[in-house]
Amino acid sequence: MSFFFKPSRPKTPTELVKAIKDSLVALDTKTVVEVKALEKALEEVEKNVVAVKQALSGDGEVEPNPDNVSQIAVEICKEDVLGLFIHKLSILGWEARKDLAHCWCILLRQMVGSSYCCVEYIENHLELLDFLVVCYDNKDIALNCGSMLRECIKFPTLAKYILESTSFELFFKYVELPNFDVASDAFATFKELLTKHETAVSEYLTAHYEEFFELYEKLLTSPNYVTRRQSLKDSSKNIQLSAFHIFKVFVANPNKPRDIIVILAKNHERLLALLHNLSVGKGNEDEQFEEEKELIIKEIERISRMPNIV
Repeated sequence: MSFFFKPSRPKTPTELVKAIKDSLVALDTKTVVEVKALEKALEEVEKNVVAVKQALSGDGEVEPNPDNVSQIAVEICKEDVLGLFIHKLSILGWEARKDLAHCWCILLRQMVGSSYCCVEYIENHLELLDFLVVCYDNKDIALNCGSMLRECIKFPTLAKYILESTSFELFFKYVELPNFDVASDAFATFKELLTKHETAVSEYLTAHYEEFFELYEKLLTSPNYVTRRQSLKDSSKNIQLSAFHIFKVFVANPNKPRDIIVILAKNHERLLALLHNLSVGKGNEDEQFEEEKELIIKEIERISRMPNIV
């Protein structure tokens, strides 16, 4: 006698989103005292995260259905699940965090009609960006939140908000955190913020150039990060060189906005003094740095002599 088992019906996008929302919300009702209950709740979340990830990016054999992906994005926003992704991240295990960050990045890039619905959701819940920034204080989820932040920064409105928020100044602290991986990730995000969207950066620097360059000078002359890298025997560029590379983007750009030119002209004496005293060590890398530094110095000197700038 043969027995046939009907395979379970795949969840619809609406059902998938409801399932992951319910399982994330359920974590609120569990406590560390209820170890078994919490373990079960976490297993349920992890199962649903994998299901959503497969629906968004496929499983290696079957490609994702574009209509389903769009509907998932719509439902995620409708059910306020993006906020849960962030706020529950620290409770989850390593694999679930990685998958959730992966889903976040796909969802932000998903167009529904002529708009990015998840980006619009974040625009209406900007506190989520502030929360992602302060997550650099939590080394367990810092790298996940860093990748999620960098996805947000690809969109001008979100990058502009972070630049103009009080959270932005925290990056000057985070790039010098004692954890090397977290500090490096924070610097990658910091660099994206300062180089991705020229207009937003120009507007920010015009409004905040004094406080920005005061903080930025501390990075360029920071001794403790260099010491930390040397103690780790790490051969990658130190924070002074990284900071210089961000700075030279503004100066070397042949199509600099007038606002940037004005800022460089107003601060040319201070910047030139800083650059003349800046050194990154010895070797081939030092030779290249000195050549680039000389070009940047000459460009700032040229700008300082331009008439009717300041």
